[in-house]
Amino acid sequence: MSGTFVGMPAFPEAAHEAVRNTTLRANLKHATHTIRDKRARAVAELDDWASLREAGKQIKDHTLHNLEQYLLQLEESVTAAGGTVHWAADADEANRIVTDLVKATGESEVVKVKSMATQEIGLNEALEAEGIHAYETDLAELIVQLGKDRPSHILVPAIHRNRGEIRDIFQKEMGGWGRPAPEGLTDTPAELAEAARLHLREKFLRAKVGVSGANFMVAETGTLVVVESEGNGRMCLTLPETLISVVGIEKIVPTWRDLEVFLQTLPRSSTAERMNPYTSTWTGTTQEDGPSTFHLVLLDNGRTDTLADEVGRQALRCIRCSACLNVCPVYERAGGHAYGSVYPGPIGAILSPQLRGTQSEIDASLPYASSLCGACYEVCPVAIDIPEVLVHLRERVVQGGEVTRHGTKVTLRPAKGHAAERAAMRAAGWAFVRPAALRTGQRLASGTRRIHPRTLPGPGRAWSATRDLPKVPAEPFRDWWRRTNGGQTEKGGTK
Repeated sequence: MSGTFVGMPAFPEAAHEAVRNTTLRANLKHATHTIRDKRARAVAELDDWASLREAGKQIKDHTLHNLEQYLLQLEESVTAAGGTVHWAADADEANRIVTDLVKATGESEVVKVKSMATQEIGLNEALEAEGIHAYETDLAELIVQLGKDRPSHILVPAIHRNRGEIRDIFQKEMGGWGRPAPEGLTDTPAELAEAARLHLREKFLRAKVGVSGANFMVAETGTLVVVESEGNGRMCLTLPETLISVVGIEKIVPTWRDLEVFLQTLPRSSTAERMNPYTSTWTGTTQEDGPSTFHLVLLDNGRTDTLADEVGRQALRCIRCSACLNVCPVYERAGGHAYGSVYPGPIGAILSPQLRGTQSEIDASLPYASSLCGACYEVCPVAIDIPEVLVHLRERVVQGGEVTRHGTKVTLRPAKGHAAERAAMRAAGWAFVRPAALRTGQRLASGTRRIHPRTLPGPGRAWSATRDLPKVPAEPFRDWWRRTNGGQTEKGGTK
């Protein structure tokens, strides 16, 4: 996985700065609470939601366990339908493939429908380095691009912006990218949407190359599926002469019938709609409609390494609905930028460290960006147990060890800052198998309780700065048990 946000601080430092931004927190609170309340009502309409959730989990797990078989079937189906399949092991290879394909057309512009995979690999920057301009056409992505910003949410990348900020960005930046914003533009949603429509229309009509991602790929037919709410995606998928789709290998489903489950759970979990306003499907090429040339770039970029982890692989079930972000108390206060990745929130906290590894300070900190409250697991439409994976990754960070990444063994050193924790756990382990030493330690702790500090010294200061240290009892439990005969009086009654 490319270091999309290389140079960002670790999560605790970035979050510390973010929570001081009152405008950001107000924007996030309003947006996330609105979305999650609507989602709860939409999900409650279905009596069989639990069954759909379990079905989605089973389909994804079955596919991941047989991924090689279905990927080969997909390649055969896409090829038979007139498309060309390319395999990319990492971000550099994927960027090189797409850049060469665009250059072969002789074009210097592409229009894009929102794709997290292309953000993951830094495709826009790679194309720009070769003199090719990539224009985002999803409204929220357009706001992010014009504002020289970064996405902060899976579903609503510009969730951290309010309407006034968006109007100012349009007025200041649109003219440098194409058609300028209308004079006297206000911050009403209708006017902002119309300004974006006029700005993008000229790009749709001019572009010869489109770049997309996909929500799903159907192995049996070679069909790709994109769901969206604005129609801009459909313009990208149908008007250009050449279409290049960059898709993570985990987005595959075996059969067309499997879509029945996900086309019910995805819209309700993401936009709280019964179905997406635009569901676009395409299978290869045809002479009568759509692009005459189609390329599918299948992206690994750490996914097979993630698949090898029996606990962590469940992150690959993700269908990018963003429900976990909207219920997460940490995301609501810190925002998406603090995660240093295109994948923010709870799913980003388990996906990014697996795709990129935990060698960097920010990736090593992400598994700790959670209170482990479990709300993310409760709303996940494919039942990813995010708290379980977070704890699993924390263990990896603390212990270090070896992992295999792209066929090469990488030695992970134990993370800095965890030496005191490891020493404390070793001491506790030693004491727990030596009853006499444990009893002596407990009595010593009780006897000195009046002089115990209110906060921990050294590395523990950050932990105790926001938590009350547990009070040591005046008498150890073992001594109390002996003195009271296990809580019984001499006559056998309860003391």
